[in-house]
Amino acid sequence: MSVKDKILDQIKTAMKARDQLRLDTLRMVKAKIQEKEVELRGKKGRDHVLEEEDIQQVLTTSAKQRRDSIESFRAGGREELAAKEEKELAIIQEFLPQQLSDEELQRLVKEAVEETGAKSPKDMGMVMKAVMPKVKGQADGKRINAVVRVLLS
Repeated sequence: MSVKDKILDQIKTAMKARDQLRLDTLRMVKAKIQEKEVELRGKKGRDHVLEEEDIQQVLTTSAKQRRDSIESFRAGGREELAAKEEKELAIIQEFLPQQLSDEELQRLVKEAVEETGAKSPKDMGMVMKAVMPKVKGQADGKRINAVVRVLLS
C-alpha cells in the first residue's frame, strides 16, 4: 500500500472516529500531494504519476513548516497554537520514514568525510553532497549540517 493510499485510508478512519484535527491535517496533506501532482503533470506530461519520493518530499516539507511554526508560536507566547501544530506534526510524522539516530547520522557523516577526503569547513559542500542522497527523508538538513560542521572543525 502506497503512502498516498495510507493517507486516504486514514482520512476515512478519521471521519468515522470524528477526529476533526486528524481529518483536517490529513486533508491538508492530501491537498498538498494533489498540488504536487498537478505541478509535475505540467512539467513532465499528462501521463506522469507521482512517485513515493515526491510524496515523501511533500510530507517532509509539511513537517518542516510545522516545526518552524512551533518555534514562531513559542517565541510569540502562543502556546495553544504551538500545541496544535505539534499534534499536526505528530500526525504527519506517522507517514515519514523513521528518522536516523544521532549515532547513525554521525557514522554516515564520518564515512562521507573519509570518502571525500574533507579536511576543513571549506569542504563542507562536498560532504553535504555525499551525505544527502544517503539520508533522503531520514534526517533534517539542519541536523546534518550541524554534524558536518562539528566533524570538520
